[in-house]
Amino acid sequence: MRRVSKKISWEITKKAFLPVSIFILIVISYVFYNFRWAPGLSPELQENLKKYIFTILTIGLTFVAQRVITGIFAWYKENIAAKIATRLNEELIPLLKRITGITVWIIALLIILPFYGVNISALIAALGVASLAIALAAQDTIGNIIAGFMIMIDRPFRIGDKIKLPSGEIVGVLDIGLRRSKFASEEKAVIIVPNLELSKSKIVNYTFGKELADGII
Repeated sequence: MRRVSKKISWEITKKAFLPVSIFILIVISYVFYNFRWAPGLSPELQENLKKYIFTILTIGLTFVAQRVITGIFAWYKENIAAKIATRLNEELIPLLKRITGITVWIIALLIILPFYGVNISALIAALGVASLAIALAAQDTIGNIIAGFMIMIDRPFRIGDKIKLPSGEIVGVLDIGLRRSKFASEEKAVIIVPNLELSKSKIVNYTFGKELADGII
């Protein structure tokens, strides 16, 4: 456990060293400005400088947070994903990494904008409406992704298993994707089925049955 913690710490340190150094330098510069230069400036200029400095600090802190997240994902890829090679790691982890990075920068933007007179309440409301519209338009895609995620975790079938689909075909599992899964039929055709349909229906797994029977008998 201690060894794993050291590896995580090292990955985070490698990714975050440069942005953390820059952030510390910015903080030191701000402290120096606040005590040495600020008293001789006009209140209006001080207010503007504080706004710009706060913006730089927020961007620097966001950059640090993003690099820390990148370090965590890099550690996971090198130490965990390499040992358990699954489509969950290949497809879902990069997607989560991208979404997390975008979310961090959106939060930073929402923190900065009020200092420039932007009404973020209206912006948040607009983002909420846009997100709802996108979710409604892509509800089938989102449903298939969630179903694919659950299939990868529950593993009712694995690549190479022989199963019976809800439609009655007996097939071999070729691929389990985030949205759709692919199967090879006895007629040498490839059957592509949405994951949502698979998650709602009964699946007969002959390979699991044979393995259980061999283990019992």
